[in-house]
Amino acid sequence: MRSTAMRLACLLVWGAFSTAGAQSVNQPAPEYGDQFYRPHVGQSGKNVVWVPTPDNLVTRMLQAAKATDKDVVYDLGAGDGKIPIAAARDFKARAVGIEYNPELAALATRNAQRAGVADRVKIIAGDIFENDFSEATVVTLYLLPELNVRLRPQLLKLKPGTRVVSHQFHMRDWEPDESISENSRDAFLWIVPAPVAGRWTFKEERGEWTGAVTLTQAFQRVGGTLTVASKTQSLLGPALAGADFSFSFVDPEGQSRAIRGKFDGDKFDGWMRFTNYDTRVSGQRATLAAAD
Repeated sequence: MRSTAMRLACLLVWGAFSTAGAQSVNQPAPEYGDQFYRPHVGQSGKNVVWVPTPDNLVTRMLQAAKATDKDVVYDLGAGDGKIPIAAARDFKARAVGIEYNPELAALATRNAQRAGVADRVKIIAGDIFENDFSEATVVTLYLLPELNVRLRPQLLKLKPGTRVVSHQFHMRDWEPDESISENSRDAFLWIVPAPVAGRWTFKEERGEWTGAVTLTQAFQRVGGTLTVASKTQSLLGPALAGADFSFSFVDPEGQSRAIRGKFDGDKFDGWMRFTNYDTRVSGQRATLAAAD
């Protein structure tokens, strides 16, 4: 019996050919590669088969990730290098591709040279589970679901705010922050959340307000309570995007207040808005609870 991975790999190939076939049954299959090496769609790799991502979806994925010249884009499973090349050529980012097949990796390097972006694109012939990509600020994937899930612990250790974009496949219970659709192809965006679960003390700069905040977390979904003067209430509208966090609450006088700011490890720095007036607020984590 074929494994789930192999069945999904076959579906990838079928999808690629059916999309091409829908254009014209008389059109020859596109050729890839150069005079030194010509890969074919559906050829076997380590745990996956090679199916190139369409150019227009590559652009949409990098746009969704808001890639810029300040980013380091890592493509895990780089194939012939089209995503790193697009990131460097069209978005001026520095890009690194990791590709297990050494012939594909060499082709990707030649393609980067031909595209005039070899100074900003590096292709590594290696294993995505063994090579370090911790410097990434954007990660792109076209892998199978179980491989996405195997990579998930490493992805969640990346700097909060790092953007992860996957062509076709999810991360199971880590829900995407955005879905992308382009010509019947799907992709999904995640923003790596800061680990914020635990007990926090928030203090207003002038010392007039102190609150004890307890946060629970499941990836980017955050909930919790605020205790002020022995009265506890649920946080209103807590929202976490990378390291950016905001919530509202009602003070003992019945007035609405809102806090927004940014986490940095065990510290929080931000502002509290009250009756159209902003005042500085700092936070300190007392204990770190286990987080997903």
